[in-house]
Amino acid sequence: MPTTAYDFSATDIDGQARPLSDYAGKVMLIVNVASQCGFTPQYTGLEQLWRDYGPRGLVVLGFPCDQFGHQEPGNEAEIKNFCSLNYDVSFPLFAKVDVNGDKAHPLWKWLKDEKGGLLGIDAIKWNFSKFLVGRDGRVLKRYAPTEKPEAIAGDIEAALG
Repeated sequence: MPTTAYDFSATDIDGQARPLSDYAGKVMLIVNVASQCGFTPQYTGLEQLWRDYGPRGLVVLGFPCDQFGHQEPGNEAEIKNFCSLNYDVSFPLFAKVDVNGDKAHPLWKWLKDEKGGLLGIDAIKWNFSKFLVGRDGRVLKRYAPTEKPEAIAGDIEAALG
């Protein structure tokens, strides 16, 4: 039974298996992302958090997902290119995953179990849902898609210590 985010692995955007234990000791902001969503401009804020807090131990991890309104229709190469050209994204991106349902990636099942949503509903409601994970690999907070990245900087500061 997994106890921390470090117990999981995922395929990165370039097709390589990546154990999350690679990020042991860091604060992680794990986000389901999409290229054609009304919240897509949040890439700018996520990249800024990565640049501002990365040297202090934050890593932003983007997980493209096409479960909400078919807003991530591209393949991994297209997603990577879009993020680079339009938002200068340099934080780690992963291969597309499901975050809800029977085929949900095990990491996302665990994240939802650790921090349920409003009214006890665990399901991810839309793109750009965010989970803040502490240096110990445990989930600290869950944020709705409407919560802008810059609004959680205080929580990141606290998690970084």
